[in-house]
Amino acid sequence: MRDAVICAAVRTPVGRRGGGLAGVHAADLSAAVLTALAERTGLDPALVDDVFWGCVSQVGEQTGNIGRVAALAAGWPESVPGTTIDRQCGSSQQAVAFAAATVISGQADVVVAGGVESMSRVPMGSSSGDGSAGRPLGPAFLARYEGVVPNQGIGAEMIAERWGFSRADLDEFALRSHERAGKAQADGAFDDQIVPVTTPEGAQVTRDEGIRSGGTLASLGALKTPFRPDGVISAGNASQISDGSAALLVITSERARALGLTPIVRVHTTVVAGDDPVIMLTAPIPATRKLLDRAGVPLSDIGVFEVNEAFAPVPLAWQREIGADLAAVNPLGGAIALGHPLGASGARIMTTLVHHMQATGTRFGLQTMCEGGGLANATMLELVTD
Repeated sequence: MRDAVICAAVRTPVGRRGGGLAGVHAADLSAAVLTALAERTGLDPALVDDVFWGCVSQVGEQTGNIGRVAALAAGWPESVPGTTIDRQCGSSQQAVAFAAATVISGQADVVVAGGVESMSRVPMGSSSGDGSAGRPLGPAFLARYEGVVPNQGIGAEMIAERWGFSRADLDEFALRSHERAGKAQADGAFDDQIVPVTTPEGAQVTRDEGIRSGGTLASLGALKTPFRPDGVISAGNASQISDGSAALLVITSERARALGLTPIVRVHTTVVAGDDPVIMLTAPIPATRKLLDRAGVPLSDIGVFEVNEAFAPVPLAWQREIGADLAAVNPLGGAIALGHPLGASGARIMTTLVHHMQATGTRFGLQTMCEGGGLANATMLELVTD
């Protein structure tokens, strides 16, 4: 029976908006991880059957099927195809799910999945045209939802209100994210997964730029709440606008053995779920329930959870509903500290998850993330020990 295993996972550092990676074109960010993936595995790129690449703002420098452009920018043979996926923030997690399904079905043997986003160069919302209210949605959608144009910040405020989270609850979670990410960085937990990026000026970016130490409840509490004057969501308890790219090698066990590659994890189960598009950010809850039901693995057997920190209420509401141990959720920090380069985030998180499972001997890991449109992907990985 065919399966799908991940034999390598790499990522760039996550750069702050306007930071070290701001001068690097998204195709070149992508090429950096594709090149490193081939070099670290010894894989001949000519053997890659397809490249599945996530990207959210497919406009300007990120248009023209950046998945294909990335492979060519990496110097891979022109025979290697590529395609670009938009499942909003879950685009590159969806790329891994598509890659796994493709190799399991026998349509391919070797697929590279990942994604990119340069939010410094292609600002969030650029693909919505002139910004006219509701323009990407159309009359029928707006009529169904009584003219409401969904807003993720308002959605986060709605979650905090529904689940009763205070500003202090959210800010404490944010501080914990920075604390965990800072410790992971200091301990070298990210070193093996990060690919240094050389900028056009010749500088090297080697470390995640968004991690901040020394924050306090008082300092976070002084930040404005832009979505509601009396709200609880601020820049301090929301994900950072970032630049970055990540890639994973998805292949069958049989093909891995033939190529002399060692599988790290098996893609055990993947699902996607939908929920209310107005509150937008709650779908990780039904997606996780769907995943657990389909996988047949009890929650108690899962040793680590990665829940994207788009806004602090998202993982907090998820944890309250699912019942996972909060100590096992985002143990190396999340997007509040590390950043959220939209189309790359699913692959960035999965790269971190794969390396953490390998380093700690954790058998099962679960990843989920909220996405525009009220969607969420959920993926279960299983450590390969045989």
